[in-house]
Amino acid sequence: MEKLIDAHIHLDQYDDIEIAALADENEAIEAMVSVSMNLDSCKRNLVLSERFPIVKPAFGFHPEQLLPTEKDLDELINWMRVNKDKMAAVGEVGLPFFMRAENKVTKKDYGRYIELLEIFVNRAKKWEKPLSLHAVYSDAPIVCDLLEKHSVPKAHFHWFKGDLRTTERMLANGYFVSVTPEVAMEEPENITLVQNYPINQIMVETDGPWPFKGQFIGKRTHPLMMKESLKKIAEIKGMKFEDINTQIRNNTTRFFNI
Repeated sequence: MEKLIDAHIHLDQYDDIEIAALADENEAIEAMVSVSMNLDSCKRNLVLSERFPIVKPAFGFHPEQLLPTEKDLDELINWMRVNKDKMAAVGEVGLPFFMRAENKVTKKDYGRYIELLEIFVNRAKKWEKPLSLHAVYSDAPIVCDLLEKHSVPKAHFHWFKGDLRTTERMLANGYFVSVTPEVAMEEPENITLVQNYPINQIMVETDGPWPFKGQFIGKRTHPLMMKESLKKIAEIKGMKFEDINTQIRNNTTRFFNI
């Protein structure tokens, strides 16, 4: 069996013992793309990647939090510039859908989140790095607008949920998606996404340590859960598990250049 690659995990949010155990799974796991929340998270992911070659860090600012100050943003961008050759992607970046749904983001601030994302889109284009995006539902078309505006060729919509029109726009532009173990739980939106998306633009992820229900309830999120995701994708696509596993692994290595 081909080794697994987790296209989106918050490895820095696991404790040291868990991280060492995950890194020791190198007979089954080839790589983990560990995305960042902020500058401290970026720095920790960099240290982890230097300690464990299996870790491929992505640097960015997660949108589901308060906007950074101008000083903090400048410090983050400058740090990313210095360390750009060490990162697999710019991420996790995007727009604050869930904060906005909870009325925690004003219309004015939402505009500032869009401006912030455009900064990261520009940097990714300039540095020739892929983007790992947090962009779901009504935010996704806005993100597509930015990607098209700047002619960004490599974009990854992690844990994507959205309408068919946006999905078709994304796949036409060559953007990638990844699905979580939710797909193995018969989660309808994930099933539909896999049905509609071409297999050469799909990856798998855990978004760990985010917990899952169903057969995974009570279990600490682990990249090996992606085996169940792959089995379900193979079923949906009517393909052999081995062929799906190889295709998705190749998709991920090609996308992140790892």
